[in-house]
Amino acid sequence: MSASPDPLVIDVVSDVVCPWCFIGKRHLEAALAGLPEAAGAIVRWHPFELNPDLPAEGVDRRDYLEAKFGGPQRAAEIYARVREAGARAGIAFDFDAIARQPNTRDAHRLVAWAQSRGDADALVERLFRAYFLEGQFVGDRDTLAALASEAGIDGDAARGWLDSGVGADEIGAAEERVRALGISGVPFFIFDGKVGLSGAQPPETIRAAIAQARAPSSDPEGV
Repeated sequence: MSASPDPLVIDVVSDVVCPWCFIGKRHLEAALAGLPEAAGAIVRWHPFELNPDLPAEGVDRRDYLEAKFGGPQRAAEIYARVREAGARAGIAFDFDAIARQPNTRDAHRLVAWAQSRGDADALVERLFRAYFLEGQFVGDRDTLAALASEAGIDGDAARGWLDSGVGADEIGAAEERVRALGISGVPFFIFDGKVGLSGAQPPETIRAAIAQARAPSSDPEGV
C-alpha cells in the first residue's frame, strides 16, 4: 500500500486590516472546498504590518484616510471596488463603522501565539469580522482578548500573553523574512513552499496554483 501524500501546506502573509486579505481568505476557502488535495491542509498565517509606524493607540480614521488617500471622498472611490469584490465573496464591508486605524503588532502577536497552540483560523476570521464588519478597534488589548475568547481561546491567557510583551521582536523578524523573499504587498500565498501567488486571486487561480505546487516538478520558493 502506498503512503499517503503529505498534507498541503498553505502559508498566508496578511494583515488583519487589509480588506483584500479578508477577500483572499474567502477565495482560498472557496478554492479548497471539495478539493481532494485540501484534505488535512495546513494553513499558516504570517504577519505583514501595513502601517507599522502607527502609535499603539492608533489614529483617527478620518485623519488616516486624509494622509493615505487625500480624504474620505477619494477613499470612498477606492473602496467602492473593494466593496464590490467583497460582496461577490460574501463580505459586507462596513468601512464607515471604523473610527480608528489601529497598529496591528499586538493582533499579529496574538495570532502567532494562538498558532503556536493550534489552528489560528478561527481567531483570524474573528479579527477580520470585528474590524471590517463591526468597526471594533483591534489595536486594544481588552478587545483582542475578548475576540480571542469568542474564537474559542482562553481570554485571560490571551490577555496575559499580550501584556507580557513577548513576541513583538519575533513579529518584526518574521516580516523581515517575508520582505526578503520579495513580498511587498498582501495577501500573498505560498503553496507547499513552492508556488507563490500575490493578491486576492479568484478561486480557480488558487486551485491552479495548488495543482502546480503538487506537481513533482515544482521548484521550492521557501518561506
